[in-house]
Amino acid sequence: MRILITGGTGFIGRELCLELARQGHQLTLLARNPSKAKQLLSRIEIDTFASLDEWEPQIGFDAVINLAGEPIMAKRWSEHRKRILWDSRVVLTENLVKRMASVKAKPAVFISASAVGVYGNQGDAVLDETSQFNDEFGHRLCIAWETAALGAEKAGIRVCLLRTGLVIGKHGGFLERMLLPFKLGLGGRIGDGRQWMSWIHIKDHVSLTQHLLESPDARGPYNVTAPNPVTNAEFTRELGKCLHRPAVIPIPAWLLKLAMGEMAELLLGSQRVLPKKVLASGFKFSYEKLEAALNNVLAE
Repeated sequence: MRILITGGTGFIGRELCLELARQGHQLTLLARNPSKAKQLLSRIEIDTFASLDEWEPQIGFDAVINLAGEPIMAKRWSEHRKRILWDSRVVLTENLVKRMASVKAKPAVFISASAVGVYGNQGDAVLDETSQFNDEFGHRLCIAWETAALGAEKAGIRVCLLRTGLVIGKHGGFLERMLLPFKLGLGGRIGDGRQWMSWIHIKDHVSLTQHLLESPDARGPYNVTAPNPVTNAEFTRELGKCLHRPAVIPIPAWLLKLAMGEMAELLLGSQRVLPKKVLASGFKFSYEKLEAALNNVLAE
């Protein structure tokens, strides 16, 4: 396939690009800095667009994969920061859909990122792709993001939405930020530790994206999470065990709220998500249990 990818230089995007290139697909990355993109992905051959204006009407792609978005936890959520998060997801996706609809040879499939934050804080409730939502900023951001992506259906393009959980991988993501304090024996649960964490190994994320890419009947939202979510207390205990370190120093919820403001909802919120549609599609996870996922990543 000839595939256009946004966010291809990010934590997940790099792994996906490497695997797609290994399978012989021809990749074009939309990247603000094409030379940096080629440097980061120097192991494979890629083409680049510096802007959507370079996608001329006669250029055709078989698929578009949209993973772009400013890091959600990089900075405190001021109103200015919220606008940046919104524009990098919602506005970019709207512009991407407009371009797809305008070209002569439209892609057959559009796979677009979202997150389990779409459900909001749901406590112990078990969630699948049909569950209701709890209204908060993360939910509103994801809903607008998904709505923008689904606009491609009007042009006859199949759309799949990746409601991604916490991605476990060595070279990036939330786990990288956790490793140093845990290695120093300073790790522990967040708040009361009862909030649910829905996670997925990065290799399963990449494999599932390819599965949806190649499944002509797949469409709509998919929970990109392993089938065994854990509480924060269970996660921190397992991480400490894998690192052979204690994990007994909790971070009080009030301290997180003081330091992070509204953004603390990402760490204190609870989404107990199950990949019901993913499993029904026949996809097989390589890492269903947290212990195996952590051991694999930490051993690399």
